[in-house]
Amino acid sequence: MRPAPEPPPGFARAAAELCAELRHRPELPPGEMSFSLARTHRLQRDTLRLMLELYDRFGPVFTIRSFHRPLVVMIGPEANHFVTVSGAENFSWRKGMFGEYLAPMIGDGLITTDGAYHDRARLIMMPAFHRGRLNAAVAVMLDEAERALAGWRPGDAVDVYQWVRELAMRIATRAVLGLDPGRAGVGREAAELFERMLAYTNAEVWATLLRGPGTPWSRMQVARRDLDRIIYGEIERRRAGPPGDDILSMLIEAREEAEGAGFTDTELRDQVMHMLFGGHDTSSSTLAFLLYELARHPGVLARVVAEEDGVLGDRAPTAEELISGLPELRMAVEETLRLYPPVWFGPRLAVRSFEFAGHRIPAGTHIMHSSWVTHHLPEVFPDPEAFVPERFAPEARPSIPRGGYLPFGGGQRICIGKRFGQLMVEVVATSLLQRFRVELKAGYELRLEKLPTLSPGNGMPMVVRERRSAAPPPGA
Repeated sequence: MRPAPEPPPGFARAAAELCAELRHRPELPPGEMSFSLARTHRLQRDTLRLMLELYDRFGPVFTIRSFHRPLVVMIGPEANHFVTVSGAENFSWRKGMFGEYLAPMIGDGLITTDGAYHDRARLIMMPAFHRGRLNAAVAVMLDEAERALAGWRPGDAVDVYQWVRELAMRIATRAVLGLDPGRAGVGREAAELFERMLAYTNAEVWATLLRGPGTPWSRMQVARRDLDRIIYGEIERRRAGPPGDDILSMLIEAREEAEGAGFTDTELRDQVMHMLFGGHDTSSSTLAFLLYELARHPGVLARVVAEEDGVLGDRAPTAEELISGLPELRMAVEETLRLYPPVWFGPRLAVRSFEFAGHRIPAGTHIMHSSWVTHHLPEVFPDPEAFVPERFAPEARPSIPRGGYLPFGGGQRICIGKRFGQLMVEVVATSLLQRFRVELKAGYELRLEKLPTLSPGNGMPMVVRERRSAAPPPGA
């Protein structure tokens, strides 16, 4: 059964939560509990340093008040494993922050649902992401990468992050919906509306509670309605005609094994929106960060390029080669995901009381665990700020503790589209490096944004160079 909608964020909900807290005064782990707009702003803009400071002061479990809401934060490999695997029955995604902030935009898909409804949808969708199904997606990725690189010339100045976002949106729109966003018409309109809708998640916490004309909420709702019109139109067209090789067509054809039932139009809309979100926002951030780190580490870049030359020469890669035949590239991507996991936190609501690390957490408490913070603990990854792809060499991986590396979540909630996203990153990176090098603009300093995913908040200005001009110095 389709889950009932959660009350969206707003001042009425915030007031109700405050009243409930004052009535019951739950006993929570120690931390920063006073009301503070400055801390709320820092939690959104300087998250990693704040979380590491609180971890050093309070240990792996602490409480922090974000605007009106106390939030229990659980940090470290053991915490990650408990929330995602061994203690997962204590938590709800649906009733946590993902449900209240993402569901109003992208509906009731795999990210924002729990229980039997989530499990049924995941089973229906799994065949769409089997290895054999990914070849068509890789063909789309290669074609769009060729198109996006066609206008590049050595010496050009490019905001690589904006370039990557536009490219990732085109790939996602074609691979998921079968629409061509590179030409005027419905495909481009869908891409623009999706970007406009996502802007809601980067508003200040207090601004997301506002209602009325001109508010972030109102602008998001308008963009969602216009995008819904396009998606429902595509669903109707696909049901009436022959299926294509895009993900929407696959989901229309997919059925439960037991009863043979498929998705309704509303369910299709929601799952497609989740695929657009996962295939666009997370992949574009990861690719931008990968290019950033390769530009800063010429020795790693040289190894990745030498591997490309040895395996591929001038030809395009296949899906199988990307999955298992380019280990230097794969290690560089995995280390990028360690430093910059796009979905950097996992919010939940405790649906029952539980104990962890000597603390009893009452039911009804908002919980957050964070792969990003865990990935930066020196006891988990020595010298955690350094870019060291060799951490993910086959012989080194066993030293990573269980729950220590979760760029795509864990347990039953691990991202179903992670292979699609990684392939997009690797296809575009390979296509670019077979033609060019990119150098960071002098004086550039990375500034991170946190929502909806971890991303470069100030763009990523780079200069295009000829492929041979960026060779590393001897011994690099």
